[in-house]
Amino acid sequence: MEKEAVILIHGMGRSSRSMKSLERYLKTKGYLTYNQSYPSTVSQVERSSIHYINSALANIPHSISKIHFVTHSLGGILVRYYLSKHSIRKLGRIVMLAPPNQGSDVAEKYRAHFWYKWTTGVPGQQLHKTDNELLEKLKPISTEVGIIAGTSSSDPWFNHVFKSEHDGKVSVENTKLPEMKDMITVNHGHTFIMNKRKVKQYILNFLTSGNFYRHKKAV
Repeated sequence: MEKEAVILIHGMGRSSRSMKSLERYLKTKGYLTYNQSYPSTVSQVERSSIHYINSALANIPHSISKIHFVTHSLGGILVRYYLSKHSIRKLGRIVMLAPPNQGSDVAEKYRAHFWYKWTTGVPGQQLHKTDNELLEKLKPISTEVGIIAGTSSSDPWFNHVFKSEHDGKVSVENTKLPEMKDMITVNHGHTFIMNKRKVKQYILNFLTSGNFYRHKKAV
């Protein structure tokens, strides 16, 4: 069988370590993986996007038949920005975990506060919901996209910010994209959603079939 690759992109304030368990899982399923850290609380989304994904593509052998993406949180915005500016030869499917595709209620409420600016840096100022120049200029993704959203808060101190289902950082509604092919919710929080066994199975299902339920439902 032809070898396929998965580029993993972690979320804000995290590192490649946060995606290690998922990376190991995907390797056992035969995928070549790329998983590195990037300055997710320092550089603008635009800069991180171009640098990270160009580096990833440069490290993937030409013999690879497809290049997929699996992202967590801010990582989804990096992919969307890159694909708004560039095309990727052999692009496969994209799975986004808890992406703030329509912005974050937490960023909307607290972006002017010192503690929020200090902990999230420049990228934290790019995730608000209203009048967001970055999100407004992102183009629809032309390949198959699947979204997994959490419904159990991992950050209860932010619960008061939300008026609908959420994972502690992003509401289910704000993870959505008009062009998404499939979407599923799981009873997990934002921070460690990528480590859950059934989430890993859903990711594998989508990468192989374009549908979260193509194979036997994970339990």
